[in-house]
Amino acid sequence: MGNHGSAAVELELKLRSEEDESRSSRVIAGEGRLGPFVPPFNFATVDRGVFRSGFPDAANFSFLDTLQLRSVVYLCPEPYPEANKAFLESNRIRLFHFGMECSKEPFDNIPEDKVREALEVVLDARNHPLLIHCNRGKHRTGCVVGCLRKLQRWCLSSVFDEYQQFAAAKARVSDQRLIELFDTSSFKHLSHCICI
Repeated sequence: MGNHGSAAVELELKLRSEEDESRSSRVIAGEGRLGPFVPPFNFATVDRGVFRSGFPDAANFSFLDTLQLRSVVYLCPEPYPEANKAFLESNRIRLFHFGMECSKEPFDNIPEDKVREALEVVLDARNHPLLIHCNRGKHRTGCVVGCLRKLQRWCLSSVFDEYQQFAAAKARVSDQRLIELFDTSSFKHLSHCICI
């Protein structure tokens, strides 16, 4: 076999290297086997296996596919769109729907009982990886994540900094008050949870 065997191996290694380079350049450019990767608005990692965002649409499905989600925590009262449901079903992703009304009135609160219910799902590592989302990823999502941060014993100023990073000029005093007054003591019984 001599030189022919080593030449064939070298050629195969060169082709694999070029293929790997091409694949990695597509990923760096934001493209993969399913097309371009476009994260949903306000997307971020919250913790290992926990993500947050605004409402994903069909343009975001390729990106979401890379997260290998098990669950979606949807915080809006409206029914989940059929295209999104179909994506979840085809990927065997479980939908948890917590219909939180959200008002633009400054002293209307997001319901704390719904935040607690959503947190029960978020804290259960058996549901991970999961995505928490509302329409814009600001208020409802910000309250759930802010209360999670309290459970993780973040200092309140850091919790509010993170909330404001996503809410920006739309930050609400009522959301921050809900987070500040949120009682974490009822979550101490959860043994299968993340980071508390």
